[in-house]
Amino acid sequence: MALRQPKEILPAPVQQSSNAVLMIRPCRFYPNPETAADNAFQQEAPTENIATMSAAARKEFDEAVASLRAAGVMVCVVEDTPAPAKPDAVFPNNWISTHHDGRVALYPMYSAARRRERRQDVIDELKKFYRVNKVIDYSASEQEGHCLEGTGSLVLDHVNRIAYVSLSKRAHREPLEKFCADFQYDAVTFTSVGDDGRPIYHTNVVMCVGSEVALVGLDLIVDARERKKVRDRLEASGKTIVELNRDQVANFAGNAIELHNDKEKLLIMSTRAAAILSDKQRAQIERHVRLLALSLPTIELAGGSARCMMATIHLPPLVVEARTKSYPPLGARQSRLDRLAENVQ
Repeated sequence: MALRQPKEILPAPVQQSSNAVLMIRPCRFYPNPETAADNAFQQEAPTENIATMSAAARKEFDEAVASLRAAGVMVCVVEDTPAPAKPDAVFPNNWISTHHDGRVALYPMYSAARRRERRQDVIDELKKFYRVNKVIDYSASEQEGHCLEGTGSLVLDHVNRIAYVSLSKRAHREPLEKFCADFQYDAVTFTSVGDDGRPIYHTNVVMCVGSEVALVGLDLIVDARERKKVRDRLEASGKTIVELNRDQVANFAGNAIELHNDKEKLLIMSTRAAAILSDKQRAQIERHVRLLALSLPTIELAGGSARCMMATIHLPPLVVEARTKSYPPLGARQSRLDRLAENVQ
């Protein structure tokens, strides 16, 4: 059945979690040497057989998408393009974010190779199913060496309008101030430091903020006043705090994301991250959300995990007259936003 023209637009309520995500299926995957200098989570991997590594990453990606869809989450899958090479394309949350009022933000990236990931055709694909009324592009800040890598640098509490930001080369104050002014967020800034003494590269490996629960590596915030500030803001906004130790953060327990389906909230993390939680932590989490673990050992070699793979879609959906599960192709592979029509009507 053909997809007809939208007949109306429903406003998107402001919720912390989303029931839809954008994911980019990797083409040529390998740990990016341009990001290794400040990403302690990244692993050295042999590059003599990138084809094998890429195939393994695609298998993990496809299994992750299948698990999310089976759990009732809508997934818009777009293929990475073969050229130019984009080794981190599987992590789209760093270059794009979407918002409840129909705006899309594009972000300044630290690695030159990662700047190639910004794609107008991806935005055009979202426009087929969601209202996009404005695109705000912060990428010009790259010319000044000022970066803010999307919801890697920004951990957003959408309901309480708080942006938690661990300052680093990937999170500079100038574009942060612009974002907060444009989207009306209050920035809570701090510095988190790894065992090697370097600032943690992205906030979203240190903390995850859900509707009712927050996972956070408070011990990595070395300044006691900053640590108290983060704790106080989380508690004041009604979050149950699950404290993560350094080893848990190093194994991506902080790189989680809350999503939801029609019946329940889900906390998505990797199997590596879930395995390192204590029984007490798991019980704290499962009072609020159901854990869903994804196997991502190859993808995690690049220094990111489950949360990094998903750009949450908060845009107002277009209401369509016809129900369909078939959507036009984007490039060589068909991009699907499965079950959209059923879920927005």
